[in-house]
Amino acid sequence: MSVVDTSPDSVSSVLKVFGILQALGEQKEIGVTELSQRIMMSKSTVYRFLQTMKTLGYVNQEGESDKYTLSLKLFELGGKALEHQELIPIADIQMHRLGKLTKETLHLGALDEDSIVYLHKVDSEYNLRMYSRIGRRRPLYSTALGKVMMAWLPEEEVRGMLANVSFERFTEHTLTDIDALLAQLVLVREQGYAEDNEEMEPGLRCFAVPIYSRMGRIIAGLSLSLPLVRFSEENKEELVGLLHEAAARISAELGFHDYPFLAR
Repeated sequence: MSVVDTSPDSVSSVLKVFGILQALGEQKEIGVTELSQRIMMSKSTVYRFLQTMKTLGYVNQEGESDKYTLSLKLFELGGKALEHQELIPIADIQMHRLGKLTKETLHLGALDEDSIVYLHKVDSEYNLRMYSRIGRRRPLYSTALGKVMMAWLPEEEVRGMLANVSFERFTEHTLTDIDALLAQLVLVREQGYAEDNEEMEPGLRCFAVPIYSRMGRIIAGLSLSLPLVRFSEENKEELVGLLHEAAARISAELGFHDYPFLAR
């Protein structure tokens, strides 16, 4: 786990970055001289921060001039946050409806760097249930939610995302390398859902399907988990169908009406 740098210099740098962003947000375009005067910072410091922010894609420079503007990257980040704020209360309704039908554990999860994060959960009505909590991070390669979030990404992006991840073996079924995972992601795309077949915990099966934003982007996954003692292959198609139906309703509430995996 990385240690957060709370030294005065680091805190000061963060304050300066946000001061620049705020000033850029108040004016369509602004030069280094005017910006340095407005936020009371030296021109050399402002220029150095702007060049870094330009490299990261958060500001644009107007040609060869010293005029700078905000890029759409912050708008994109804000849009993602807004999607998740809308998502949870919408998903809650469908997850409780599905929970009543199946009585099994349901999770709503989203991609965060090299992990999946649980955004919401509905517990199983049975005594024998999966232990998890909202906010918990889980590996991408050994979870159905992780696989369904990666399946439609370009291969290069998946490789980059997991470049520094060690494929820890949680059970004898856990995938052990990126190539085995990529082969499984092909199957996920073909069938429209992902599986965790005792890859995270012995005796536990999990299925996950994608949820789409109004722009048709996969922003989350919906999963159902149950112990092997309550699972039968004959019921798998029905469970996955119910997951797809719930995910399609959530996606429609978010503004996406062309969910691709509903039975015709």
